[in-house]
Amino acid sequence: MQVNPLSDVCGAEVVGFDCGGAIDDATFAAVRQAFSDHSVLIFRDQQLTPEQHLAFSKRWGDLNGHILTQYLLPDYPELLAVSNKKNDAGEPLGIEDAGRYWHTDVSYEAVPPMGSLLYGLEVPAEGGDTMFASQYRAYEKLPNDLKERASSLKARHRFNYTQIQASKGSTRKPLTDEQQKQLVGAVHPVVRTHPETGRKALYVNPGFTESLIDVAEDESRTLLDTLFGYATDPAVIYRHSWQVRDLVFWDNRCLMHHATPYPADSIRHMHRTTVAGSVPV
Repeated sequence: MQVNPLSDVCGAEVVGFDCGGAIDDATFAAVRQAFSDHSVLIFRDQQLTPEQHLAFSKRWGDLNGHILTQYLLPDYPELLAVSNKKNDAGEPLGIEDAGRYWHTDVSYEAVPPMGSLLYGLEVPAEGGDTMFASQYRAYEKLPNDLKERASSLKARHRFNYTQIQASKGSTRKPLTDEQQKQLVGAVHPVVRTHPETGRKALYVNPGFTESLIDVAEDESRTLLDTLFGYATDPAVIYRHSWQVRDLVFWDNRCLMHHATPYPADSIRHMHRTTVAGSVPV
């Protein structure tokens, strides 16, 4: 097994490793260290069944489901379909427009996930890349006075699904009343400490962070926009170009990501698992 860094901010390719095979403890420890070091791991040409995808994901911890239960695989409720494929009735098999904005997965829950593993079964010939932004680097680039201010603040995160679902061109299905009741949002520190590396990272994102706690509305908006500027600066971004059967594993505790568009006549069909995390501190 080799770990080849892909950028100086985040991202590494793991070569000579079979995610679906038997993995001894020493090898898994080496992969875990690579994940801590690089925040995003790319495993190329993985021949994974849903059972193997789930088994490898569970090596990292318990798995979360997803509030959008209508997009979970019928026989595998821990696998979320991210897809623009349609069934015979013309209905989408998965979330077609998933992640088309900067966000950190499910930051709107009280206990957000540790990581996400996305498996590319079919990918476009062009477009459909995923950009990853290191929030370690974003925090490090803050001026000292802004670091101090941000470290004392908390922010409210919320999943405004109705707005996304109502946007032009969206094929997302409306939420049920029960799903709507679950969208209570969460409050998290603006700067969190990674529980394994001990490094500090920004923990706000344009997709789900709506306001700062105990800060006037105008100042909150201005300050968040400033932080978002650092969080999405090109200098902190690694852009991943997908190949068929890539398994990409990213750390939601120190990254944001953003899916890019692709031609409408292309297929992008993927399965995602989500590893449970801990309360941000």
